[in-house]
Amino acid sequence: MKFTHFNKEGRARMVEVGEKEDTKRLAVAYGRIRMKEETIKLIKEGLIEKGDVLSVAQIGGIMGSKMTSQLIPMCHNIFISGSDINFNILEDAIEIEAQVRTVGKTGVEMEALTAVSIAALTIYDMCKAVDKDMVIEEIKLIKKSGGRSGEYIRKEAQ
Repeated sequence: MKFTHFNKEGRARMVEVGEKEDTKRLAVAYGRIRMKEETIKLIKEGLIEKGDVLSVAQIGGIMGSKMTSQLIPMCHNIFISGSDINFNILEDAIEIEAQVRTVGKTGVEMEALTAVSIAALTIYDMCKAVDKDMVIEEIKLIKKSGGRSGEYIRKEAQ
C-alpha cells in the first residue's frame, strides 16, 4: 500500500484524478455522541432552548458534506448528488449515520465522515448549556462503493 498525496519531493499534493472514469459512488459513515439521559429527554421533548436539535444537526451535517473540500486540505471539490443524515436515539447517546452520493472521479468518504462530524458537533453546540460532558466518538467509515478500489464494507458492519 502506498500513500498518493505526496509528490516526488515528499511534500503534500492534491492527487490528479482527471484521467479516472466517472462512476457512481456512495459512502456511509457513522458516529455517536454520548450524553446524559436527561439531555436525551430534553431533545426528544423539544425543550432545548436553541431549537429542534436533530433538524438543525441534519442541516449542519448536509452543509458539512458540501463544504468538505474547504476544510480538508487535499480533498477535491466534488459534485454531491445526494447527502442524508439519519439519527438513532438511544438511552444515553445519539447515533449518527451519513450517506453521501456522487457520480464522479473521486469518492465521497471524506464528505460522509465530515457530515457525521458536523452533525455531532452541532448537537454538542445546541446542548452544551445543559450538558458539557457529552462525548463525540466512534466516527468511522462503514462502507463505500464505486471507483477503482471497488466496494469496502467495515467488518463489524457485515
